Order: sequence, then C-alpha cells, then structure tokens
Amino acid sequence: VQLQASGGGLVQAGDSLRLSCAASGRTFSNYAMGWFRQAPGKEREFVAAISRSGGYTYFADSVEGRFTISRDNAKNTVYLQMSSLKPEDTAVYYCAARSSYSDYSALNNYDYWGQGTQVTVSS
Repeated sequence: VQLQASGGGLVQAGDSLRLSCAASGRTFSNYAMGWFRQAPGKEREFVAAISRSGGYTYFADSVEGRFTISRDNAKNTVYLQMSSLKPEDTAVYYCAARSSYSDYSALNNYDYWGQGTQVTVSS
C-alpha cells in the first residue's frame, strides 16, 4: 500500500484543519488505518485510528473531543479532522495502514506509512 498524506499547514491556535491520506496499490478496505505524529525531539506517538469499515474509532487522550477520524473506502482515503488546535499539536503527522487485528496504538503493528505532512499551530 502506498500512502500519501496531505493537508498540513500553518494555522493559529483554535483553528481547524483536515488532513487527508490517499491510499493506492492494495484493497484499502482490508486495512485499518491510523494517524500518528512526531514533534521535534520527541518520539512518534499515536493520535487516532479507525477500523476497516469505519465503525470503530480510537483516539489518544490528548486529542479526544477535538479530533475526528473518518474514511471513505470508495475513495481510498482516510481523514483526520482537527479542531481547536493547540500549539502542542505542532508536529509532522503520518498516516499508516495495518493489516493485523492488533493494538491500534502501537507503531510496530502498522505495515505501511505515508511520508508525513507538517502541521504548525501558532499561539
């Protein structure tokens, strides 16, 4: 699976932003999807995940209630809608695909990764 993330940018605190991740190469609906982020000097961390059908979603505590994740299997795309953005949300955001039924928050359980898109939130 090839993943292409897009939609990042520079926004102000309190603004919203929607990231997209387009997949190609394999049957998209066979993969659960996740979003992770990595801030400068920090480890990559889990942000959100969505099941193959889109019926189940999971979020890190730090973004619960502010971010939503969705997918359109007809368009082979997963989205991360981010609202009420904070400066601490500044990071490179990565989408990832997982074929196994394993811990959705563990980086090592994801098989394919996109290239990342930069999100910068100014105060």
